[in-house]
Amino acid sequence: MANIASQKKRILRSERERVENRRITSAIKTYFNRLEKAAEEGDAEAIKTEHRDLVSKIDKAVQRGAIHRNNGARKKSRAARIVAGDAS
Repeated sequence: MANIASQKKRILRSERERVENRRITSAIKTYFNRLEKAAEEGDAEAIKTEHRDLVSKIDKAVQRGAIHRNNGARKKSRAARIVAGDAS
């Protein structure tokens, strides 16, 4: 454990940020699962809604710095392939 006060604060802040980032990335995974499920069922309206929600979550995560922008772009591309029916 650190002895310096600023380092103690930094440790606490890092943990808070880590938990928040985990919450965001976990939510993105959940939205991916929902999109894949909607795609399997073939419900066009649900697919459209889930895709819009997923892309929004990804964009917000990138903006916050929870995920890297290239990672976000890759996830959005993967989601677009699922929507198009080319899931591979």
